[in-house]
Amino acid sequence: MSSRRSRTTLASVAASAGVSVATVSKVLNDHPQVAPGTRSLVQSMLREHGYVPRASRRESAKAAPAVEIWANEWCTYSTEIIAGAIAAGAESDVAAVVTTIEHAATGDASWARDLAAAGRRAVITLADGPSPSQLAALSRARLPVVVVDPLNPPRPPAASVGATNFAGGLSATRHLLELGHQRIAYLGGPATTATNQARMHGYRAAMEAADLPVPTEYVRTADFCYPHGVKAGAALLDLRPAPTAIFAACDYIALGAIETARARGLRIPEDLSVVGFDDTQLAAMTSPQLTTVRQPLRAMGALALRIALRLAGGEEIASHHMELATELVIRDSTQAA
Repeated sequence: MSSRRSRTTLASVAASAGVSVATVSKVLNDHPQVAPGTRSLVQSMLREHGYVPRASRRESAKAAPAVEIWANEWCTYSTEIIAGAIAAGAESDVAAVVTTIEHAATGDASWARDLAAAGRRAVITLADGPSPSQLAALSRARLPVVVVDPLNPPRPPAASVGATNFAGGLSATRHLLELGHQRIAYLGGPATTATNQARMHGYRAAMEAADLPVPTEYVRTADFCYPHGVKAGAALLDLRPAPTAIFAACDYIALGAIETARARGLRIPEDLSVVGFDDTQLAAMTSPQLTTVRQPLRAMGALALRIALRLAGGEEIASHHMELATELVIRDSTQAA
């Protein structure tokens, strides 16, 4: 049985408004010979039905198909994903339009219809998926959604592309264990997100396999951001005994922990080993260069765009959540205990 939403037609809008199809067509084309009251009624029915007019042949010839990319913030992490999506779009002759606009969660979903009318074929978001109301509006406008590196994988029909977070957390912690560290702490993102939990569970699995305890105060979660690394890193270093190594759930947290250690006169990695996650450009620019778990961010962006185009074309996909492999990149921020 097909789960695809039936297409709203001019006839269904006309029936709801109690007018002829010709009258609805005149309203859509802004024809002057329509009474104001009738025009207002038809426009209301068009919004209620979520009707998206087909672009004219002339408009379609002028405008290349495009995919909308929502990015809440600009940073080395997001630009890597966006670069991958743009490159994949160029290969398919599809434009990637990047915006930071957050559409209001209101009953008016005209913004979604406007996207479809402007030639958008799908929407890609980073980390934070659309809100339920946004997702509903996009669904009514027949715009498929793909979330890259989701904090929490969205439910179908939205799709998502992520990485092997559990395996990444496991490999990062095993690396520190192999260097002889036993007092290893974890600095993570929001506690309830699936991304954080997978990385943390990888850390705990490695510690448990090594038969090493994890003190409650050695696990601290807040946000995937630099200030969290600074604040939580300071709290860890105040402990007695303090950890000799930290696995941070993103590069920004790792760099914050390194900075707070330096402020106390500690050396990296002689006094404290630190491992990050993501392998953004900053990881290779810091001193010492950061050992980290590489997410294939560009490949994730490219895959998201290809999935979005398949969904826009009405194709079936094997899974609504796909994961690409992570890889531990050993640099200079870790050494033997």
